[in-house]
Amino acid sequence: MNTLHVKKGDTVVILSGNDKGKSGKVTRTFPKKDMIMVEGVGKRIKHQKPRKAGQAGQIIEKFHPIHVSKVVLKK
Repeated sequence: MNTLHVKKGDTVVILSGNDKGKSGKVTRTFPKKDMIMVEGVGKRIKHQKPRKAGQAGQIIEKFHPIHVSKVVLKK
């Protein structure tokens, strides 16, 4: 079983990537994949085409998990 150096509720700082320097609270962990969800970090945007006639296209914002090696506990 994999163990992570952070747990749900911890405050972490992002070390690398587009969100470098941001901090947030861990909302969910995925130990089998070594990934975590951090509040306000890892946002991705998806443009969705209309599927039916008369329906408008839309932009969907989703938050994706980041690898646990990219974060460190905030003191």
